[in-house]
Amino acid sequence: MFLDYLALGLLCFAGLAVFYGIIVIHDIPYEIAVERNHPHQDAIHAAGWVSLLTLHVLWPFIWIWAMLYREDRGWGFHSKANDKVAELQARLVQLEKKLSLQDGNSHSE
Repeated sequence: MFLDYLALGLLCFAGLAVFYGIIVIHDIPYEIAVERNHPHQDAIHAAGWVSLLTLHVLWPFIWIWAMLYREDRGWGFHSKANDKVAELQARLVQLEKKLSLQDGNSHSE
């Protein structure tokens, strides 16, 4: 009789471990998104729960979605574009300053 209860207890424990293990595994993309400060964290979290209902078909795509964004480079795969954007923004600021100085000089005359 004792072994029956022990087997039942182990079966319940194994079932709960598998149940919570699947939930933890499906939260991995969300944890990646939080770590990378992903702008779609909530959507990735919701998609993880939807993936449970679709027999895990979406899960690899959610993982890829979470991995695509990095805070230091955004959505791109190289930093050259970010450097170019920063350079263009600096040039724009310089041109705006020159333009405002020219407008100030033309109004004072």
